[in-house]
Amino acid sequence: MSINLDQVLHTFIDEARELLQEMESGLLGLEQEAGAEVLDAIFRAAHTIKGSAGLFGLDPIVDFTHVVEDVLDRLREGKLAADAELVALLLAGRDHIEQLVDGVARGEPPAADTLERGRALLARLQAFRGGVPAPVATGGPVSRQPREEESEAAASLWHLSLRFGPEVLRNGMDPLSFLRYLGTMGRILSLTTLTDAMPAAAEMDPESCYLGFELDFQSEADKAAIAEVFDFVRDDCELQILPHHGKVSEYIALIRSLPEDDARLGEILVASGALTRQELEQGLAEQAAAEAAPAPRLGEVLVGQQAVAPVLVQTALEKQSQGREQKKKESRYIRVQADKLDELINLVGELVIAGAGVKLLAQRAQDTALQEATSLVSELMEEIRDGALRLRMVPIGDTFNRFQRVVHDVSQELGKDIALHISGADTELDKTVIEKIGDPLMHLLRNAMDHGIETPAARLAAGKPATGNLRLNAFHDAGSIVIEIADDGAGLDRERILQKAMERELVPPGTSLSEQEVYQLIFEPGFSTADTVTNLSGRGVGMDVVRRNILALRGRIDLDSRPGQGTRISIRLPLTLAIIDGFLVGVGGERYVVPLDTVQECIELSEADRRLAREHSYLNLRGEVLPLIKLGEHFGLAAAKGRRENVVVVQCAGQKAGLVVDELLGEHQTVIKPLGKLFGALRGIGGSTILGDGSVALILDVSSFVQAMISREGRALSA
Repeated sequence: MSINLDQVLHTFIDEARELLQEMESGLLGLEQEAGAEVLDAIFRAAHTIKGSAGLFGLDPIVDFTHVVEDVLDRLREGKLAADAELVALLLAGRDHIEQLVDGVARGEPPAADTLERGRALLARLQAFRGGVPAPVATGGPVSRQPREEESEAAASLWHLSLRFGPEVLRNGMDPLSFLRYLGTMGRILSLTTLTDAMPAAAEMDPESCYLGFELDFQSEADKAAIAEVFDFVRDDCELQILPHHGKVSEYIALIRSLPEDDARLGEILVASGALTRQELEQGLAEQAAAEAAPAPRLGEVLVGQQAVAPVLVQTALEKQSQGREQKKKESRYIRVQADKLDELINLVGELVIAGAGVKLLAQRAQDTALQEATSLVSELMEEIRDGALRLRMVPIGDTFNRFQRVVHDVSQELGKDIALHISGADTELDKTVIEKIGDPLMHLLRNAMDHGIETPAARLAAGKPATGNLRLNAFHDAGSIVIEIADDGAGLDRERILQKAMERELVPPGTSLSEQEVYQLIFEPGFSTADTVTNLSGRGVGMDVVRRNILALRGRIDLDSRPGQGTRISIRLPLTLAIIDGFLVGVGGERYVVPLDTVQECIELSEADRRLAREHSYLNLRGEVLPLIKLGEHFGLAAAKGRRENVVVVQCAGQKAGLVVDELLGEHQTVIKPLGKLFGALRGIGGSTILGDGSVALILDVSSFVQAMISREGRALSA
C-alpha cells in the first residue's frame, strides 16, 4: 500500500498554518496574561510543528522551531518574563516559521535572505535561551539545552520514553533489537507499548513503524551509555531518558508530550515514569478499601501516600482533559476540500431550478396527486439546500482574530496605545464572502488607527484615556450580516471633507448634501484629507477599492461619525452568494424577486391609498408614515391595466419602505446568478435568477432602495 506524500504534505501545511495562528493569538495575549494554559498552548503548537516537520525532513523548520521551543520552555518554567521585547521577538520567530512553511507550500527551498533573517533571529533568541551555543546555520542540527541531570551522578533506575519514526523499518533497523540490546545492560522492569499512531488496518503500510514505548529500566550504566544504545536510530526516533524520581519539571514536560488519548489518571502517571505500576496498584487498593462515601479521588490517595507530587497529579489531570477535548474535536470536524463544497452548492442550485420547472408543469397539468408529490419534493429540496449552505457557513471570528496582530504591530509603529475589542465572533457567514472581506476590513482598521485614533498625548489633552479603542462587531439582521468597525477617536471633520471635495471639483459650490452623502465622499478615488503621507495611508488610495469590493459582494457600507467621539463604519453583506428564499412580484409584465428576509408584510392599496400615494409618495400604515417606491416608475415600465396595486413592506437597517407592485406571486427558491460587467453599475439590482419556465427574473437589492429613499428625504429636509 503506497502513501500519497503530496497529500500528506498538504495536510501538514494546513495544520501548520492553523497552529501558527494559535501561536500568534497566544503570544498576543501573553503581555496581559502569561498563564500556564496560554504558555502550554503556545509550546504545544511549536512542538507539534517541529515534530511534523521532522517527519518530512524539513530541517530549516525543525532547527529554527527547536530554538523557539527552548525559549518557550524557559518561559513555562518561570525562568523568563513575558515582556514586550520577548513577545515581539517570538512573534518575529513565528513569522519566520510561517515564511518557511510558505516556501514548502510553493515547493521552493528557503531563499538566501530568508535564511539570513533566520540567522539574525537565532542570534537574538540565543540571549533568552540560557547559555546554549547558537547554531552556525539554520540548516544544520541544533544542540539541545543540557539538563542538570546530565552532569550529575547517574541513578540506578531510569525511565525511557521512546518513539520510533515511520522510516525505521525502511532504513533496515529492527526496533526490538534495540530493546533486546538494552536488556543486556540491565533489567527492563516494565514496558508499555504505545499504539496511538497506529492507523486503521486498511490504511496501514507494512513498511512503516507506528510504535512507541514507555519503559522502566534498572542499570548501573550512566545516561550517556544508555543513550548510545540508540545511536543508529537517533535521527529516526524521539528519546527521553529520565531518572525515575528526577526533577518534577522533567516529568511535567513528559506528561505534556504524551499522546492526547482517553487514558486514565494513573495510566498517565505510570506512562510518564512519575509513578510505578506497584505504587498505582497500592493507591487503587487503598481507594477501593476506603469506607467513606464518596470514595476519595485517586490523585488525593497517591499524594497522601507521598507516591507522587501534587503538581504532577494536576498536570496529569490537565492532560486527561486535553485528551477528551481532542477526541471531541476529532469527532466533530472533518476536512473537505472547498471546491467540493462549491460543486455541491452548484448542483443544489441546478436542482432547485429543475424543481421549479417540474412544479410549474404540475400546476399546468392540474393533476392534484402530481402537485402534492412535487410539493413534497420541494420541501425536501429546501432542506437539502439549507443543509448544503450550512456546510459553507463559517464563523467570522477567525478573520477577526487575525487583526489582533495587525493592531499590535501598527499601534507600535504609530506610537499609539490601541486595544482591539472583538464581539460577535461566532456569527456565521458564507466562506466565499469571508475570503473576500478580509482585505477591506484590514484597510478600514489601519485607516482608523492612523487617522481616527489620536496620540496618547492628544487623547489625554482631550480628557480621554490614553489607550484608544477599536471595536469589531458582527451580527445578523434581516437576512444579512452587519460588520461594524468603531473607534473612539477624533471622528470625521464634515467641513474639511466638503472643502477637499470642492477643491477637487467633486461637489459644485453651494450644493446641499446630507450627512451620509458627505461621508460617502471619502470613498471617491484619490480622495484624502491627510496633510502628510505615511506608510499606512494619506495617498487617497484604498477607500474607493474598499467600497468597490463591498459592492461586488452585493453589500453596502455606511458611516456614522461624531466629532471628538469617534466613527462607526457599518458593512452590510448578504449571508450567502448562492441560494436565498425570495418573494416573487410582478411589475408591468416583468417579474422581480425580493429577498424574503427583508419582507415584513404585503398590503393591497385601496383607492384612497392610491390617491395619497400619487400625491405624496407615502402611505399611512397604522399611524406610521411609510415611504413608497414605485418599481414601475423606477424601471420605466407601464403599469398593468385593470389591476389593483399592492405594496410589499420591506425593512433594512431599521428603516421601512413600501415597494409598489402589480402582482404578488408568492415565495420562490432563488438561485442567485451574477450579472455581467455591463450591468454591474445598476443601482437596485443584486443579481438574477432563472424561473421554472426558463425566463430570467432580476433580484432586487432592497438596501439600495432604502438608502436611496433616505438620501432623498435628507435632501428634502436640507433644501
